[in-house]
Amino acid sequence: QVQLVESGGGLVQTGGSLTLSCAASGRAFSSYAMGWFRQAPGKEREFVAGIVWSDWGTYYSDSVKGRFTISGDNAKNTVYLHMNSLKPEDTAVYFCAATLTNTGGAQYLLRLGYLYDYWGQGTQVTVSS
Repeated sequence: QVQLVESGGGLVQTGGSLTLSCAASGRAFSSYAMGWFRQAPGKEREFVAGIVWSDWGTYYSDSVKGRFTISGDNAKNTVYLHMNSLKPEDTAVYFCAATLTNTGGAQYLLRLGYLYDYWGQGTQVTVSS
């Protein structure tokens, strides 16, 4: 059974930090890459960050670049999202996802949600002003 399980969400004040974790099991941990997406109420899902397992290459959306860091631990089949300098506009449900598709070095493709084969259930992040 393929499963992605997120944890680490919560309530934090503006300027604070949180680290999200996503543990993969089943075929998900044989993925080419994993990503984090988020969806705020009334808004479309948006890409946040992605990581490629083969070369640890990372890719970020402009809205989080310099504040968020994605990392992974192959031994634990876990990907992390370290979030610093949080803003109220970062409030959303955060989802991790895994893709089996090899983007061939075109890491900008990691932002495409339809490339991902497996999704977690999401974890709520709320940033108070």
